[in-house]
Amino acid sequence: MTTLDQELSNQAPKGPTALTIGTFDGVHLGHQDLLSRLKALASDRGLHTAVLTFRRHPRLALTPGIELRYITTLEERLGLLRDSGIDLVAVVDFTRDVALLKAGEFLEMLCRRLNTKGLVVGPDFALGNNREGDIPTLRRLGGEMGFWVEPVEPVVMDKTVIRSSVIRSLLVQGEVEGAGAMLGRTYGVTGPVVEGDRRGRTLGFPTANLSLDGDLVLPMDGIYATWAVVDGRRYGSATNVGVRPTFGGSTRVVETYLLDFDGDLYGKQLTLKFVRRLRDELDFPDVGSLVEQMEQDVDDARSVLDGLEDPIGAPASGDIQGRGRAGGG
Repeated sequence: MTTLDQELSNQAPKGPTALTIGTFDGVHLGHQDLLSRLKALASDRGLHTAVLTFRRHPRLALTPGIELRYITTLEERLGLLRDSGIDLVAVVDFTRDVALLKAGEFLEMLCRRLNTKGLVVGPDFALGNNREGDIPTLRRLGGEMGFWVEPVEPVVMDKTVIRSSVIRSLLVQGEVEGAGAMLGRTYGVTGPVVEGDRRGRTLGFPTANLSLDGDLVLPMDGIYATWAVVDGRRYGSATNVGVRPTFGGSTRVVETYLLDFDGDLYGKQLTLKFVRRLRDELDFPDVGSLVEQMEQDVDDARSVLDGLEDPIGAPASGDIQGRGRAGGG
C-alpha cells in the first residue's frame, strides 16, 4: 500500500462523493465559486461533497528548492473549507511518488477510497504524471471507472482571473485592498503576541508584536490601517510591517498599535485584518521625527477605519478615537 493510499484509507467518506482537488490556498472567490458548484451538483445527484487538498503546494515537490509563501496556514485553509459546508476535507501529502502516478492510478485510488462518483475541476485542471490527466482524459477514464467530470469556468475580476498566485503578487506589492477583493474578505494574519524590544513603549506607542508562520506571504513593508481582533473583540490599529530601519533593524517584524486598548496582550492570539496601506516604511533621521510621523499614522488609521463596517464579525470595542496601550512591545 502506498503512502497516498494509506492516507486516503484513513479519511473515508460516509457515502458516494462528488470531489474536487487542489491546494485551495486562500480559499478565494474562485475557489468559493467552484465549491458552490460542487455542492449544487452533489445535491442534484444525492452525493456527499469532498475536497482533496494537499498539506504543501505540489510545486514544492515538483521543483525542489523553490520558495513559495502561502496566503493562509493549513489550519486556516481547512477551517475555511469546512466552514463552506463541505462534508469531507481529505488532507494528503503531495510527494514525488504522487507526482509520478499515472492519471488512471490516481483516479483508481480516489474511486476506491473516496467513493468518487463525480469530479468538479477548474478549466485548466490536470492530474497524473506530466499532467496527462487533462479534462478529455479524465472524461474518458470517468466513463471507464464510473464517474462524471464537470469543469467550472474561472472567476474574473477586472479582467484578471482570480488565482492564488495573483493574490500573492498583490500582497507583495502592498495592494491589500485588491487582495481582499479577490479573497472575498479582508486579508489577515493570526499569531501569538510575543515580547519585543519594548522600544515602542518608550516612544509612547506600545506595540503588540506577532509571531507568524514563516511560510506565510506578508504584505509589502509599510504602515497599514488594520483591525486587530483579540479575545473576540476588535480594535482599530496601525500596523508596521518591516525592519524598523530608524533603529538599524534587519529582521522583518509585524507589530501593531491598538488605538483604544489598555491591557496586557502577551501570549494571546491576535488577528490582524489589513484594510489599507498608508505609507512606505521610512528611515527617519532622529527619534523625534519618527514619533511625529507615528502620531500622524495613528490619525490616518483612525480616519480610514472610522465608520467602516466590521468585516470580521467580532463585536467592536467602542469608538476608535482615544489613545490606547497594546502592552506587547
